[in-house]
Amino acid sequence: MMNWKIQKLLNGETIISKEPGNSMLPILKSKQPVVLSPISWEDCDVGDMVYCKVRGNCFTHLVKGKNARRGLLIGNNRGHLNGWTKNVYGKVTEILPFE
Repeated sequence: MMNWKIQKLLNGETIISKEPGNSMLPILKSKQPVVLSPISWEDCDVGDMVYCKVRGNCFTHLVKGKNARRGLLIGNNRGHLNGWTKNVYGKVTEILPFE
């Protein structure tokens, strides 16, 4: 079964996502809401924050590199690289405050 976030983004919907974890501090706090807008990897640039799948895991992480053959190099904000992927579904267009 496909992740509901991926399904909505593939359908062209903009969604709000909250993910746990501290790998994106200080940009994003754990479970901080973000607006994700549909995007393809080809339209992303280095420095963008994207919702993607790398080696079976979904993350909101940073684009660290771009290569026409390999796709995007994804990493967190603490120096860790997750790997290359073309499975990019959404781009963070707004970081929302905690309610």
